[in-house]
Amino acid sequence: MQIFEKAPAKINLSLDVLHKREDGFHEVEMVMTTVDLADRIELNTLKDGSIRVESESRFVPNDERNLAYRAAKLMKDHYSVKQGVRIFIEKNIPVAAGLAGGSSDAAAVLRGVNRLWGLNKSLDELAVLGAEIGSDVSFCLYGGTAHATGRGEKVTPLPAPPPCWVVLAKPPLGVSTQTVYQNLNLADAHHPNTNAMIEALMNYDFDAICAQVGNTLEGVTLNLHREVGQIKEQMRQAGADAVLMSGSGPTVFSLVDTDARAQRIYNSLKGFCTEVYVVRMLGYQERT
Repeated sequence: MQIFEKAPAKINLSLDVLHKREDGFHEVEMVMTTVDLADRIELNTLKDGSIRVESESRFVPNDERNLAYRAAKLMKDHYSVKQGVRIFIEKNIPVAAGLAGGSSDAAAVLRGVNRLWGLNKSLDELAVLGAEIGSDVSFCLYGGTAHATGRGEKVTPLPAPPPCWVVLAKPPLGVSTQTVYQNLNLADAHHPNTNAMIEALMNYDFDAICAQVGNTLEGVTLNLHREVGQIKEQMRQAGADAVLMSGSGPTVFSLVDTDARAQRIYNSLKGFCTEVYVVRMLGYQERT
């Protein structure tokens, strides 16, 4: 049997870090939405019970370092499944980019093996397991637009933003999320107004959404990697309606309401940034 799943990237319209918890994780409050840049996951049953991860990308590990592998193993162990699975990942989302590519792959595998192995578990049940793999996996299971709290695993759906263009640009560097959090000083950090962002989405107000974008982690990454700030400034000068770093970075996105300006921003970035994408906002829950 063969199953296909789509694993879309996400961007953070708003990311606030509230405090460090007793368990060592940080309490966060985020508004996230999916964009039309996606990995494609192919799943095939293996009768020998093994888990195999394959990809044409040399950046994709084929063992437990890969969240997709861990998702399959967690499902197999938790539900005592004897069958195995071959996971082929067509990698389109940049790696270590702040776009939840690995988490989205894991979520796609959870959904996919749920069908492949005939487990018939609900998304809510899968989301509980997903939280064991990573903070963004629960959101990626549902997709769409949502308010996420806790470590990111408590997900409340929100209305989709108005349709717009999203220009994504990833500089040629990787950012360690752990390093960013270690360098975060919450007393001096910018804290976005999450409630105002939610209200803007409720009102389907593109201008208000653009006015409320914010990311508490952005200042840390800007201090560590000046290239991120250069991309932000380039996007602003080229006419973006809003510019923000996604997650812990280093990818920067701009929101634009016209195709012409999106292409202008794209062209302005191609000179010094090789990974640039012009995509549409998805924002709604999508299933393959």
